[in-house]
Amino acid sequence: MTGLIDYAGLFPPAALDMAQSVANFSSYRRSEYAWMLGRFILPLAKLPEFELAAADKLDAASPWRLSVLPGTDLHSDLETIAHFNEKFDQRALIDTIEVRASVTAEIERSMSHLHPDLTPYFEIPIADDPSDLIRVIGEKGGRAKVRTGSTIVDGFPSSSDLARFIRICADEDVPFKATAGLHHPLRSINKLTYEPESPAAMMHGFLNVFIAAAFAQTGMNTEKLTQLLDEESPDAFQFDRDSIIWRDEMVVKGHLRNMRNLFAISFGSCSFEEPLDDLRKIGLF
Repeated sequence: MTGLIDYAGLFPPAALDMAQSVANFSSYRRSEYAWMLGRFILPLAKLPEFELAAADKLDAASPWRLSVLPGTDLHSDLETIAHFNEKFDQRALIDTIEVRASVTAEIERSMSHLHPDLTPYFEIPIADDPSDLIRVIGEKGGRAKVRTGSTIVDGFPSSSDLARFIRICADEDVPFKATAGLHHPLRSINKLTYEPESPAAMMHGFLNVFIAAAFAQTGMNTEKLTQLLDEESPDAFQFDRDSIIWRDEMVVKGHLRNMRNLFAISFGSCSFEEPLDDLRKIGLF
């Protein structure tokens, strides 16, 4: 689970201000579980706020890695990224960009502008068959991004759609990340926001998603992947140093390492502490 959680404290439901988000990220980097922390995610438009909030916290000995969400003028945004990286001289580095795309032409156009030093993720819709989108992402050397939740009940993809996305990414050898709604390890009903009167909904579990990714790489079909994503019982999983077993299926350590390094990269979460707390509750920490 090294580098598993990209911190997105600026985004709902946490929706923290920049000062608090930066302070949290700085604290998490010094914590016992810093090894699980990935990138700091922010809209590129908030980069000036980040510079002010993080100025006294950055250290060239341990640079912060950032992932940015660009605006509508990608060419101008890429110039802003290059200027930022030069200015902060490895104390902080924007090395990842997350772009929305709903048609293949948008992917092709974006990739034609991107510098090879930037890793691009394309957030794509998955309610309809995303095969063509994922294929073009792979052909152009990009990565896919899937939205796995929301602050509204209808904003969660079905398990079958998510399983199809994972299966196609495995078939096309396209790495992916997930975002939203993955605060909890296993599929379960939870409140959608931190408001007292928040509605609740069934949420996907990040362990379900990443274990499904590992099994997808070993050839598990979409139907079985859907069942895995629907799994709610901690007792259905067995974890040891060399493998993970889900019911009558097993994936070994080598496949898990390969999955994380090359396939299922990370997930964005507005909370770093909530996933850790839930891992403790089910006995994994």
